Amino acid sequence: MRLRTTAVSVAAALALAGCGGAGNGGGSAASDPSTSTPSPVVVTSFPDLPAPTGEPDLPGIATAAPASAGAVGHIPGPFDDRFRFGELAFDGERVVGSLDVTTDVSDLLELQVLAGFYDASGALLGRGRYTHHLDEGTHHDEGPPSEHEEFTIVVPKRLRGQAVSAAIGVPVLVNE
Repeated sequence: MRLRTTAVSVAAALALAGCGGAGNGGGSAASDPSTSTPSPVVVTSFPDLPAPTGEPDLPGIATAAPASAGAVGHIPGPFDDRFRFGELAFDGERVVGSLDVTTDVSDLLELQVLAGFYDASGALLGRGRYTHHLDEGTHHDEGPPSEHEEFTIVVPKRLRGQAVSAAIGVPVLVNE
């Protein structure tokens, strides 16, 4: 009986020693959450790259005016190798058309089509945009991905009656 009591006492002493901070950090000031330094967070900065402001633009928009009234020209952009435009039309009030993504096999997540509207001399009057955001709430994963998008870009009110041609390009295109 005495041997059994001694063994239980030794086991209890070892258990208490284990809880006393050996190896688990318990009881030391360094592991106290109120005095410890929070883990560092990765901060990224690009000092030579200014943060974007406003809507994306395409550098060629000022010179992309089509030669004839009622025509729709093309503004070169960074994603031109990833899609093709379908039939395009401009009636003086809106540009209508479609776009098919040709390089990816996934749903179209984000798309922006930029339109420039021009007067009879080819001067840029202003811009209009069509933006597509994939709505996850109504999206269904069944079936093939949707890579076709139809769009309409209305001439802004202040330019109506002045715009005789349009040009379009794609500054934003995101697929999975």
